[in-house]
Amino acid sequence: MDAELHRRCANTIKGLAMDAVQAANSGHPGMPMGMADAAIVLWTRFLRFDPQDPGWPDRDRFVLSAGHGSMLLYALLHLAGYDVSIEDLRSFRQWGSNTPGHPEVGETPGVETTTGPLGQGFANAVGMAIAERTLRETFGAGLCDHRIFGICSDGDLMEGISSEAASIAGHLALGRIVMLYDDNTISIDGSTELTFTEDATERMAAMGWHVQRVDGHDPEALAEAIEAAIAAEDRPSLIACRTVIGQGSPSYEGTPRAHGAPLGPDEVRATKERLGMDPDVAFAVPDDVASAFRSCASTELREAWQARAAESPDGPRLRTWLQPDWAALAEQIAWPSFEAGTSLATRKASAACLKAITAAAPMLVGGSADLAGSNGTNIGAVAFTPQRFAGANTLHFGVREHAMGAICNGIALHGGLRPYNATFLAFHDYQRPAVRLSALMHQPVLYIYTHDSIFLGEDGPTHQPIATLLALRALPGVEVWRPADAIETVAGWRESLLRTDGPSALILTRQGLPVLDRPAAIAAGVVRGGYVLADAESPQVVLLATGSEVSACLEARALLAERGVRARVVSLPCRERFARQDAAYRDQVLPAGVPRVSVEAAVTLGWRGWIGDSGVAIGVDTFGASAPAETLAEKFGFTPAQIAARAEALVKA
Repeated sequence: MDAELHRRCANTIKGLAMDAVQAANSGHPGMPMGMADAAIVLWTRFLRFDPQDPGWPDRDRFVLSAGHGSMLLYALLHLAGYDVSIEDLRSFRQWGSNTPGHPEVGETPGVETTTGPLGQGFANAVGMAIAERTLRETFGAGLCDHRIFGICSDGDLMEGISSEAASIAGHLALGRIVMLYDDNTISIDGSTELTFTEDATERMAAMGWHVQRVDGHDPEALAEAIEAAIAAEDRPSLIACRTVIGQGSPSYEGTPRAHGAPLGPDEVRATKERLGMDPDVAFAVPDDVASAFRSCASTELREAWQARAAESPDGPRLRTWLQPDWAALAEQIAWPSFEAGTSLATRKASAACLKAITAAAPMLVGGSADLAGSNGTNIGAVAFTPQRFAGANTLHFGVREHAMGAICNGIALHGGLRPYNATFLAFHDYQRPAVRLSALMHQPVLYIYTHDSIFLGEDGPTHQPIATLLALRALPGVEVWRPADAIETVAGWRESLLRTDGPSALILTRQGLPVLDRPAAIAAGVVRGGYVLADAESPQVVLLATGSEVSACLEARALLAERGVRARVVSLPCRERFARQDAAYRDQVLPAGVPRVSVEAAVTLGWRGWIGDSGVAIGVDTFGASAPAETLAEKFGFTPAQIAARAEALVKA
């Protein structure tokens, strides 16, 4: 592309960004205007993509971590020939549009991940690179040989998640990441001199990254830098592109004013005049500009890859990794069995499940935030190292919960691997933004949370999750499984594996729980999320519980029977699953008119909808305490005798 055509392409992108933001009266025009030059070089000279098949497995991934600059991506997708029309650009940020305010995977063809919360896309790219290298070393470069390119901002590099993810990428020598850093020295509040005076490139270099600085408006310098980054196969690359935010705007370029608001009709007109564009034409796309982009599609490369995949003896196995039949795999797994009457922590039952799953499903990969022994993920599998990815399935994330979740999102988005991760339930708060995005993106990431309640004991309130179950359940699309024993743990794992349209969270105990004796017909109710575990004729009260409190309710039921009170015990291992059952089944389990008592070692908020206004909620509405588990059970009202007393009082009332 000659200099004049490049200039016209850059002006077209700037015009589309200004016009769309102005039409919406909302958005961020400055970043697309400042990074247009870099994006053009990347998309027309290096990126391998095919709008005819946006999901082609061996395509390069492009991650716009600076998601506020979404109009840059939408303009690129339109120019490149994806199914993003001028009308879509005109409806930027509007109801029902496929051009939302920040990129959302599944909404817009060609968008690889949902970005907006800064740093998430950066960490997603690390997960994608882990998946790419694993598949490349497993199946060979003939079937997997692509790169992960991205654009990040000052804000991405300020967020702690990016440092967590960058450290992992550097340690694992993920040489297929090339991140263009929009180094424009401007944040919303003003110059980055206000808060961000470190040398970000030196920081990244210290974490094992190949770093370069370049004029972000010099196409040839940009191309040379990207070539050098690609050549640095032994480490990830960051290219700091010094740019001018809002470049071209006579009044606002280089200022915070160009960041997060429309330029205004007069400034849009003045900018177009300055750039040599027709100020009276909105959403203009010259034919030669569109042709320049669309001629760069990698259709022939995609077709050649498809031919290789069809002819390769590894092709069928690759397809099973890319599109696994989890129902069939679940039947092949040698699920563990447990003897009724024995005692076992559900985290240990989970470890047995995980070991059985990885033996049958090598595409399941994951690990823990430096708590493998405690989380039950230390299953003797092969760990990922800078030298080995093929045959590995254990990732050591270190104490980096936030990046761990976002990296697993990237692995899931890439395809070919199914990710899980683990930490203490109390530390979910450190990764909540990533879990939220798992749900928003409908990604089947498996979250293992252990040490699930006050009953972890002496570590005290800092480690005792009180409101975390409520927080997880509040996220649309997350299935939260808190099993009552080892048998429910197996069911929770199996159902979580079968679910491919969203994340699942397994909430597991540190302490041992009795393996409950239940007939097969009753056990079948586990997969419905809630079921009658123990019953009485014409019950006078229903005890609803999850997790470790279920066995306490069974003991309370026996005490109530001695006092002539008939009690039903309902186990609710997954409230979300139970809520989706038909009304007839729910009414059968929770009959109308029978008073209810909920028992869960967590905040009581959220239980009223299940027990009604007259029901009794037994829970923990403080921050717990440091003491042995037996003491905590007595002090907080979770002994069988205390539960029975509350239930009896409710019946008498």
